[in-house]
Amino acid sequence: MIEPVKRPPRKRTTKADQRADTMQKIFHAAEELFSRHGPHGVTMREVAHKVGVHQSLLNYYFKDKKDLFDAVIARRAPVTIERRMAAMDRYEREAAGAITVEGALHAYLDPDLELYGQADVGWRNYGQLGAQLSNSVEWGAELMDTHFDALVLRLIDLLQQALPDCPREDLFWGYHFVTAGLMLTLARTGRIDKLSGGLCRSDDFEAVRERMARFMAAGFIATCDARRLERDALK
Repeated sequence: MIEPVKRPPRKRTTKADQRADTMQKIFHAAEELFSRHGPHGVTMREVAHKVGVHQSLLNYYFKDKKDLFDAVIARRAPVTIERRMAAMDRYEREAAGAITVEGALHAYLDPDLELYGQADVGWRNYGQLGAQLSNSVEWGAELMDTHFDALVLRLIDLLQQALPDCPREDLFWGYHFVTAGLMLTLARTGRIDKLSGGLCRSDDFEAVRERMARFMAAGFIATCDARRLERDALK
């Protein structure tokens, strides 16, 4: 007698599973819409429509659009922060007191360039959203402070070790210029594609990774050298 094939018991979908699935759909939809239209160009109704639920469900989970926007940012922020913190810690250990500006910048930039360059459309949307966020006084400044201050200060610490005589304000200005380049890269506007006649592509993150840290390092070093010459001239 042939025994019937025993099938594994079907896993029951719990309310917690359903809620988690719904939340993921909400986050994905909101992230995509915010990345395309900005926080002010999206309504809760539009997010609900894209998810396929009634707006009352969104209002149950989030008190308003700002609350949803904050949650969207907070969802992925720890991933990129942990990757970059780990890279900078690892670089500091491996450099063993011989930290360079370019090495510090590679540790800070490369994890993000690899993540956004190779990951799925969700990370692409998040990168574009981050580019908008970094240029938003009303919604962006507070969130950037909340999530990314410690990361930036870690980079400044490494740069100060590489350039111990460089005035700290110049390191912060340098970071300001670095983050502008990174955010423009994450935005993937396609402008460089048109300007270069196809020589460069805004989604070629590997090409960016090969060049950005070296380019930015030269700016840090030149600025700090100029400041040193100014101080020497006053002696």
